[in-house]
Amino acid sequence: MFMYKSSIGKKFVQAITGAFLILFLLLHGTINFLSVIDSFTGSFGAPNGLFQKGCDFMGLPIVTIMVPILALGFVIHILYGLWLEYTNIKSRGGLKRYKVANKGAIDSWSSKNMVILGILIIGILAFHLTHFWAKMQLQDFIGREQENPYLLLLLTFKNPILLVCYIIWFVALFLHLTHGFWSMFQTIGWGNKKWFPRLKVIGIIVAALIFLMFTAIAINAFIQANFINPEMINHL
Repeated sequence: MFMYKSSIGKKFVQAITGAFLILFLLLHGTINFLSVIDSFTGSFGAPNGLFQKGCDFMGLPIVTIMVPILALGFVIHILYGLWLEYTNIKSRGGLKRYKVANKGAIDSWSSKNMVILGILIIGILAFHLTHFWAKMQLQDFIGREQENPYLLLLLTFKNPILLVCYIIWFVALFLHLTHGFWSMFQTIGWGNKKWFPRLKVIGIIVAALIFLMFTAIAINAFIQANFINPEMINHL
């Protein structure tokens, strides 16, 4: 009941599930970024490429169990955040902003629009799951062979409209994380005057790293599919 009745408890749930979100994105981004490295080593599309090995690693039983747990934390974080915003709006009697005492939060556009960012993130996430997770990790769950990960990248990002949609998603993630990172640590008691500036900087670095990894993956796949290796789509 503490988690649902207390404002501290509610923030704690968001902080913990937010940590799941960050870990999921870092793991997911690192594995997929191997496809970019493969492009520079001439191994893009090869069965012994780093990206393929990374996908094989993601198919290990312990990882197969861990990733859905992290992803579930991701989904709970967004849905719980939307529910909290709804209850806050309802308790305020309308769409009024709280007066925020924290100067960092006042200055942050993302802190005032976390719900909008959350809706955008979870909307494109649903689209993403049908393109990648359903054709890879889900296949491991049901005992079927995964589709070729390189082919999935090429087919998805070959379309410039999808590329732009994904980059918009990555920008939304960046904005969400720049606020969410330091807010998460503030909730568990690290938000003092000494640590607050440091956490904001670390949060920007982590958010930028995630944004750059995913954006590089998408743009690299677009270039590979349209200019460098367009014939690969028919061979994979």
